[in-house]
Amino acid sequence: MPTALIADDEPLLASHLASRLQQLWPALELVAIVHNGIDAVATLAQCQPDFAFLDIRMPGLTGLQVASAAGRTRVVFVTAYDEYALAAFAAAAVDYLTKPVDDVRLAQCVTRLQQTVRPDIDLASLLAQLQRPAAPGLAWLTVGLADTTRLVHVDEVVYFEASNKYTDVVTASERHLIRTSLKELLPQLAPDRFAQVHRGLIVNLAAVARIQRDLLGRQFIHLKQRSEVLPLSRSFAGQFRQM
Repeated sequence: MPTALIADDEPLLASHLASRLQQLWPALELVAIVHNGIDAVATLAQCQPDFAFLDIRMPGLTGLQVASAAGRTRVVFVTAYDEYALAAFAAAAVDYLTKPVDDVRLAQCVTRLQQTVRPDIDLASLLAQLQRPAAPGLAWLTVGLADTTRLVHVDEVVYFEASNKYTDVVTASERHLIRTSLKELLPQLAPDRFAQVHRGLIVNLAAVARIQRDLLGRQFIHLKQRSEVLPLSRSFAGQFRQM
């Protein structure tokens, strides 16, 4: 029976990956789910699983550092937005998954892992690639809903709105409060996908339906998935001139 390890510092994502793997590959036995690089190395040494799904950025040791201790274990790297690293993984014939994990892509990965040929891993090349700064772009937000904590992908967010020292995260159907100020949040968002439109608002550009000007010259943003209309400050209006 084939065996596998999952190492990811985001427990919800790790559990989701485990659940999807169980459905796509019932014969695969998960020997452990760990949440940091040190525990991952210890599990590799103790269990010597056939496969390891390793998050790139984990406490203690990175996924690539863990992979250097993988021995004959075949490694699948998991990454949120390290686009420069993906090309390196592909060139080194190492499989990878991007978060959120797509079922079709995961099925392709499973098919590849079921093949008997073990790909060569050029870890030195991959480590050199990851010496460069990570590409900007926050991928996930941890939010609370009643007595439940869950993850919201930034692509789901329609806009962020300042709320004192906190920020409202507004999706198509929900509103959540996170303990991060708008000022702290802005540098973590991909600039080609999110834009500040007011001192208290950041909008997902893909969620904008149109910009409308009233008789007084004031501009307002109409959204595709929500009914509220957002103000567009003059100081931020220049980025929308081509819309």
